[in-house]
Amino acid sequence: QVQLGESGGGLGQPGGSLGLACAASGSIFSVNAMGWYRQAPGKQRELVAAITSGGVTNYADSVKGRFTISRDNAKNTVYLQMNSLKPEDTAVYYCNADIIITHLISYNYWGQGTQVTVSS
Repeated sequence: QVQLGESGGGLGQPGGSLGLACAASGSIFSVNAMGWYRQAPGKQRELVAAITSGGVTNYADSVKGRFTISRDNAKNTVYLQMNSLKPEDTAVYYCNADIIITHLISYNYWGQGTQVTVSS
């Protein structure tokens, strides 16, 4: 089986920093695009940042200049470094990845979600 294990998050202060990590494990041939989504109470889930297997990144306008997504292909891991945190960043953050199990089978996976709370 394939799993996305998230770590990091927790409590952060406005203007502070937090880091998230998501590692794909299991029967994996390769990992294509990976990304981070977030969902706050009463709001729709939104894309925060995404990164292709080649390292091309995309960011939501709300986090540009503050968040950085990166990945370590050797570890099948994607990271999200969150700087200059704002209370509006408070949400459950979900890791997402397109994973090729074999050269003929690909699936989209979600992590379990991790709470990020930004408050003073």
